[in-house]
Amino acid sequence: MGVRAVASKIWVFLRDRVGLHGLGFVLSLVVIAFAATVLYRMLHNLKLSDVMDALAAKDPRNVIIGFLLVAGAYLTLTFYDWFALRTIGKDHVPYRIAALAGFCSYSIGHNVGFTVFTGGSVRYRIYSAWGLGAIDVAKICFVAGLTFWLGNIAVLGLGITIHPEAATAVDRLPPFINRMIGIGALAVLAGYITWVSLAPRTIGRSSWFVTLPRGRTTLVQVGIGILDLTLCAAAMFMLMPSTPYIDPVSLAVIFVTATLLGFASHAPGGLGVFDAALLAALPQFELTEMVGALLLFRLFYYIVPFALSLTLLGARELSLRFISRTQAPAGPDGSAAAHTGAAIEAGTEPGIQSAAKTAATTATTTATTTTTKSTAKSAAE
Repeated sequence: MGVRAVASKIWVFLRDRVGLHGLGFVLSLVVIAFAATVLYRMLHNLKLSDVMDALAAKDPRNVIIGFLLVAGAYLTLTFYDWFALRTIGKDHVPYRIAALAGFCSYSIGHNVGFTVFTGGSVRYRIYSAWGLGAIDVAKICFVAGLTFWLGNIAVLGLGITIHPEAATAVDRLPPFINRMIGIGALAVLAGYITWVSLAPRTIGRSSWFVTLPRGRTTLVQVGIGILDLTLCAAAMFMLMPSTPYIDPVSLAVIFVTATLLGFASHAPGGLGVFDAALLAALPQFELTEMVGALLLFRLFYYIVPFALSLTLLGARELSLRFISRTQAPAGPDGSAAAHTGAAIEAGTEPGIQSAAKTAATTATTTATTTTTKSTAKSAAE
């Protein structure tokens, strides 16, 4: 009873004084610290020259295929946003904008960490130009996140059911228990698809609610998530050492599990956590070759997309500033021009700019008509 009472008091103190968000932050620090300790123990005797030799020994064909698979995974990520926009009824936003928002939000979120906040900020900057508000962006983040988790449940559930020993390499649970977890995950996924198929389902309240996709559309949603994870795991498979052999399903289970651990840690790019999980789960491979494979994967999946997304966003901001200086229409009293210029400066896209120009033109025409009628009336009097 004494131990329980002390534990209860500690929990109450943490819940009331630290808060659940604070507990999550502390847990993230614990996971990162544990991963850093594991990495240090495994890598402190590693020589950089050995890693460089392992990189030089990589088959160029496999490296190129790995890069193309990562590119395919990022292409799939753009459909997360496109699907979410259609789900919440924002069909006027074209695919090219969904692709820009999806690619930039995920590539920046992956590297900075706290994807929900960083990715949401990038999305808002892009989508606000098309008339979407903060609530709309929150809905997009929710649907995109649901797509991610449904894909994870499908891949892990199927993979763990087929090869439970692969999950055992990460979580150290007996294969029988892991197989039961995999079957349970597939049962939950099937139950969810059945649930949304029977009737329209809504999540949220008041002004914030999302109508979930129905059965067939949910299967498309699951397919997008599966394709994304499969391409990523396939890229890692191509970058792995050639010996000893590991089957693709087992590697996919280990890869996705390590990815989820890195995601849960909120560390930028899952740095340390993702790597430690993979290295610990695959001790049969030569350490220098594994480190080389991880470095290549990080280059392809994190660094290159991050640099490209920053370039795209920077070019977009410069082009919008140029448009605001050269295409702002002038009204008779300057008010319409000021309104349009402010809209463009806030980051409008061509469709919104056209609407602003139309409004400015209408205001000018109305003012001219009013002036003409007044002049005619005065002349008649």
